[in-house]
Amino acid sequence: MIQLTVNGKQYEVDVLPDMPILWVIRDKLKLTGTKFGCGAAQCGACTVHLDGQGIRSCISPVSRAVGKEIVTIEGLQPSLSKPLMEAWTEIDVPQCGYCQTGQIMAAAILLRENNDPSDQDIDNAMSGNICRCGTYQRIRKAIHLAAELKRSAT
Repeated sequence: MIQLTVNGKQYEVDVLPDMPILWVIRDKLKLTGTKFGCGAAQCGACTVHLDGQGIRSCISPVSRAVGKEIVTIEGLQPSLSKPLMEAWTEIDVPQCGYCQTGQIMAAAILLRENNDPSDQDIDNAMSGNICRCGTYQRIRKAIHLAAELKRSAT
């Protein structure tokens, strides 16, 4: 049995230590907001936070998370999720929407660390996340809006 903390809750799961975190959170914990994209840590759809850092959960073994905090899109702090969700909706970012949770999780790390990111800051922070629909300009615009909303809320 492996003990995990996910979105502030304690879980005990009966899985092998090398099972990817993605499959533990999706299949065992039924938190399906995190998506499977490529399975090779190349697209970012599976991004979750592990002790505050973005990781690719599709290749990260669950043993890596023991004693640490996993945060999925379902557990993202409202101070980050609210402005991001509002901006994503206002800018109408998603087309297919499949990569969007990974995009939002990456953007949340950026906004947690930088309340007023430049285009270059955004491009650097988001460079590991692929949008097959090509909504990169809308994503950048939404991150700028989310930063503005976050600043005005504090």
